[in-house]
Amino acid sequence: MNADPTTIPRARTAGAPAAGSMRFYLTTHKRHWLRLTDVPLFLKSEHFDRAVKWDVAQGPYAVDSGGFMELKEKGTWTRTPRQYIDSLRRIWEHAGPYDWAAQQDWMCEDAIIHGGTFGGQYFVGTHLSVAEHQRLTVANFLELRSLAPDLRIAPVLQGRSIPQYERCVELFENAGVDLRREPVVGLGSVCRLQSTREGAAIVTAMAAHGFKLHGFGFKILGLERVGHLLASADSAAWSSHARRRPPLPGHPHKNCANCIDYALKWRERVISAIPTHRQTLLTDQEAA
Repeated sequence: MNADPTTIPRARTAGAPAAGSMRFYLTTHKRHWLRLTDVPLFLKSEHFDRAVKWDVAQGPYAVDSGGFMELKEKGTWTRTPRQYIDSLRRIWEHAGPYDWAAQQDWMCEDAIIHGGTFGGQYFVGTHLSVAEHQRLTVANFLELRSLAPDLRIAPVLQGRSIPQYERCVELFENAGVDLRREPVVGLGSVCRLQSTREGAAIVTAMAAHGFKLHGFGFKILGLERVGHLLASADSAAWSSHARRRPPLPGHPHKNCANCIDYALKWRERVISAIPTHRQTLLTDQEAA
C-alpha cells in the first residue's frame, strides 16, 4: 500500500461529531476497529462471542443485538435474555463501557414475519402478527431490564405504520416504561422505508413524542430527509458502496468493502450531507 493508513484521519473532527447533536455510528463487523479509531462504531454482540484477544475501545461504541439475522435465519430468538446479558457484561468488561446496547426486539418487516425470498435472500418467517411481535418486544425489554437494571439497554419501537408504532408506545407506557426518560429509543423496521414519505412520517410522529431516537441502518437519503430528527443513527452502507467501486488509490485489495480507510471517508461524506437546520417535515409533506 502506497498510502500510510495514518494519513487518513481516524479521529472525530473536533467540534463536529455530526449534524447538530446527532451521533452517527459506523457499522462494522470488524471489532478490532475499536482500537484503530475514536469515531463512533456500531457492532453486533455476536462479533464478540468468540473473542479471545480483546481490543479496548478508543472511542464511543454501541452494541446491536443481531435480531435481524436471528429472526431471518431462525424465525425466533435462540439466544436467551440471560445469555444476551452475560454477553453484554463480557463486552463491557473487556472492551470498555458502551453507549448502549439494543434490546432483543422483534422486527416487523413483511419478510421477517411472512418469510420467503426477498431481494435474493431467504427468510424463514416467524408467521406471527405485528401485534405479537410488539408484545414480545416489550416483554423482552422488561425481562432484560429486570435481569440487568445497571446495563444501558435501549428499548426499540416496532411497527409498520404510524398507528402501529403508536400502539407500541402505549404498550411500553402501560408496562411502566417512560420512553421520554430513556437515553435512547431505537426505531425499528424503518430501514427500508427511511427515504420514503411513509418512513419520514413515522420518524416525525415518533420524534414528536420527545423520544431520543436511534435510526437503525440509515443511508444518506434517509439521513438527508430525517437525520435532524434523530439523536443517533448507524449505517453499514459504506461496505456495499465500496464493493461496487474500485479500491482507494494505493490499496492492494480488490475493493474496499472491509476497509477502515474507505469507511471513514464515506462517513465524513454522510455527515456533511445531513441538514443542520431544523426543518419541519410535516409542513413539507403537506405542501407536496
